[in-house]
Amino acid sequence: MPDRLFQGMIQHVSDAIDRMVGILSNTGAVIACSNPSLIGTNMSEVAGAVFTQPGCVAREGLSFARLESKTGAHFVVFVQGEDDAAQSCARLCSVTLGGMEQYADERFDRANFIKNVISDNILPGDIYLRTRELHFNNDVPRAVLLIRMSDPCEVSVFETILSLFPDRTKDFVLNISETDIALVKEVASNVDMRDLEKLARSIADAVSTEYYHQPCVGIGSAVNSIQELATSYKEAQVSLEVGKVFDTEKKIISYEYLGIARLIYQLPKRLCAMFLQEVFKRGTIDTLDQETLFTIQKFFENNLNVSETSRKLFVHRNTLVYRLEKIKKLTGLDLREFDDAIVFKVALMVKKYLDARPIRY
Repeated sequence: MPDRLFQGMIQHVSDAIDRMVGILSNTGAVIACSNPSLIGTNMSEVAGAVFTQPGCVAREGLSFARLESKTGAHFVVFVQGEDDAAQSCARLCSVTLGGMEQYADERFDRANFIKNVISDNILPGDIYLRTRELHFNNDVPRAVLLIRMSDPCEVSVFETILSLFPDRTKDFVLNISETDIALVKEVASNVDMRDLEKLARSIADAVSTEYYHQPCVGIGSAVNSIQELATSYKEAQVSLEVGKVFDTEKKIISYEYLGIARLIYQLPKRLCAMFLQEVFKRGTIDTLDQETLFTIQKFFENNLNVSETSRKLFVHRNTLVYRLEKIKKLTGLDLREFDDAIVFKVALMVKKYLDARPIRY
C-alpha cells in the first residue's frame, strides 16, 4: 500500500482526536506521521515488542497497536500518550487503518483489476484510468482461456495452474467460481489459435496428471486492449457451452472454430423447432434409427463421397446407395445433393441443440 495514502489518512485521524498519530513498518521505520519531522526515524525495538505481544503497548509516551488486516499485521499504529484514551485510540486506529489497507491492496492489485474487467464489474471509462494507475501496457494482445472442472475444484488445482505461469506481471490466473479458473494470457500479435490450443492442452494435461480429472478449456479470441478482455472471456464461456451441446467428447474448444454451431446456439429455441418441422415435413428426424444416423455421419465426414464412405463402412456401394435412397424417401432430402446435405446437417445440429436445451412451456 502506498505510504502517501497512509499519510493522508493519518492527518485526518490526528485532527479528529487531537493527538499525534503515526505508523511504523514491520522494521520499525516511521512511514507516516502527523508530525512530519518523525517520518524516516526508527523505532525497531518498540515495533518488535508490539509484534510479539497481544493488545496495546505503552512506551516512551506513546501507545502502540498492531494494524489489524486480513493480510496480516504488517504495520504498527502509535498514538501520543500512555493513558487509557490514547490506548483506545490506538486500537481504534489499527482497525480503521487496517480496513483502509485492505481496500488499497485490492485497488492496487492487478489480478483483482483484471478480474473486474473480464466480469464487467468496472465502468469502461474507469478502465483507462486504472490501466494508467497500475502502469499496464494497454496495447499488448491478450487472450482468455477458461478452465472448467466438472466438480468443485480444490485450492491446489488453482495453485497448480498458477505455478505454470510465474510471470505475474504478464499472465493472470483468476479464481472465477467453484468450477471455473480463468487465465488471461499475454500473446504475440500474430498468435495462431493452434498455439493457444496447445497451451490449453498442456494445462489440461497438467491438471489431469495431478488430479486424475480432465478439465474442459474454452478459448476466446486474442484482443488488442484490456477493454476488450470481457469480450474474449465471454467467447471462452460460449465455447464451453456450445461444446457441451454439440461436441461432448472435445475437451479443448476454440471460439474461432465453433462455426455454424455458434450461430445455432444463439437462435431462439422456438425458431429452431419451427425449422425442424419445415425441413421434415414427410416425417420427423426421430424416425431414423441409429444405424442410419451413423451412416449419415460417415457420409458427411467423407465429403459426400459414396465410394469412400462405403469403403470406410465396409459395405457394398449399392448398399450405401440403398440407404441414401431410404433416407430420401423418409425425409425428402437427397444427401448426395449439396444443398440438401447442408440442410440436413444443420437440422441434425438443431435437433441436438433442442435435445440439450428443450423448450419450457
